[in-house]
Amino acid sequence: MTWTMEAFDQHGKRRDVEFSRSAEWLRGEGDAADVVLSSRVRLARNLAGQPFAPKATRQDRQQTLEQVRSIAFRAKLVPELLWIDLHEAGPLERTLLVERHLISKQHSKGRSASGGPAADEPRALAFSFPDERFSAMINEEDHLRLQVIRSGLALSEAWKVIDTVDDRIEESLDYAFSDRFGYLTACPTNVGTGLRMSVMLHLPGLRLTGDIDKVKRAAQDMSLAVRGFYGEGSEAVGDLYQLSNQTTLGKSETQILEELQGEILPRIIEYERISRRELLAKRRIGMDDSVWRALGTLTHARLLTTEEAMQLLSMVRFGILIGLIKGLQQTVVNQLMLLAQPAHLQRAVGKELAQEQRRIARATLLRGELLRHLDGRAPRNGE
Repeated sequence: MTWTMEAFDQHGKRRDVEFSRSAEWLRGEGDAADVVLSSRVRLARNLAGQPFAPKATRQDRQQTLEQVRSIAFRAKLVPELLWIDLHEAGPLERTLLVERHLISKQHSKGRSASGGPAADEPRALAFSFPDERFSAMINEEDHLRLQVIRSGLALSEAWKVIDTVDDRIEESLDYAFSDRFGYLTACPTNVGTGLRMSVMLHLPGLRLTGDIDKVKRAAQDMSLAVRGFYGEGSEAVGDLYQLSNQTTLGKSETQILEELQGEILPRIIEYERISRRELLAKRRIGMDDSVWRALGTLTHARLLTTEEAMQLLSMVRFGILIGLIKGLQQTVVNQLMLLAQPAHLQRAVGKELAQEQRRIARATLLRGELLRHLDGRAPRNGE
């Protein structure tokens, strides 16, 4: 099952891009992939001499767009780089890119100089194809938001890649930089390194034991941000949380990396694993019931909201990881978490749907996919 979106390659030729059923952040591979779905490293950069995005005119934004596009292709940042002009893409296409974690919700909507929405505001996405491991948002809150994402716990690897990409760009572009403060950004919280390192964590064990709030408080005490599924301003769904550094000024990139990957994350991963073992040892019947109820609902429901589907899929993934469900791979469940999202769902069925229609289509899609993987048969009529 694939779908296409119009993009441009390095020669300026139009390409119909086919997106796969999965994305890098849901491959389910790599170190500690049972807890850490993905690792992301992001750099905020601005061009010297150009008004920052919140104060930029349409002409300023267009100039930034053209300048970055020329450099991005010439620098050969990745083997195959594709470019999408978001102001020319439709709402459903932009939402799909949000769901794939290639752009932010803010970048999808656009923003005028007054701060209000402006869907036709010049802005773009550049990304590596077909792996989607590298992406760059142009004219979001900053002129450039570079991102490298990897499956599992792989912040060191992601940092090495993005550092190289950043250096290649800086060979041709002058960044807004201060000897005193470091890289200058539209938001003061990003000044300094402009670095955000984050991981997507699946923490059903800590939620079920009632310890998730303790983790959140501890993270805040260590100047870490705990956000939801789509980052800043979003809620946690399906027991998925994004954990990232908040400090970008006064700490080097190496310090941030060592604290997160070397000290903080190993403890959170171990806490989650301990919680899972304790639940299995002390509340086996209750866990068995919750997991199989979730799978039973997914394989029989006729109506499902996005939030309900994500929570049920979270419990099924949890059941696979603690050994209660056999014959179903966690990668399949990961993929279904993506297909349950509104834009991916509508692309899968081939048309735009009203909210009630999406609830029906989501239940039908998830039911069919799970039954097919569980026993090798497609759902019968009315099943």
